[in-house]
Amino acid sequence: MCDRYGDATEVQEDNILDDPRGLGIREIHKLKGQLLDLRHAIWPLREAVGTLLRDGTPHIDDARAPFLRDCGNHAFQFLDTVEGYHDVAQGLIDLHLFALSNRLNEIMNVLTMIATLFPPLTFIAGLYGMNFDCSSPCNSPELG
Repeated sequence: MCDRYGDATEVQEDNILDDPRGLGIREIHKLKGQLLDLRHAIWPLREAVGTLLRDGTPHIDDARAPFLRDCGNHAFQFLDTVEGYHDVAQGLIDLHLFALSNRLNEIMNVLTMIATLFPPLTFIAGLYGMNFDCSSPCNSPELG
């Protein structure tokens, strides 16, 4: 079951790196929600097994205690794995935001170059595109 979530996180990471503008963020949030649901389902089991091991009950003798410890270890490992995948999913969201920010920076660089070139050209076109009266000395010096 955990392998399925690991594979899903790898697929989402590849999708983000291929096309950061895609709708993968929705699927990542869905994945995070599923992982949180798993965590909420496993947490009580972990607590119950931990309480049974600590406090001990008359129904659990020395012959059954290793099996209960094994069940507790599996619950602990599964919970750690789920939390790890949850952290990976959060990292995927950060990666998505970073990729979008990087794309925005590239676009802003192109727009800055365009904005740097057009004001001088606009000024020159505006100056020489005017209709001057050649008889007045207050006009542009190039007209004479």
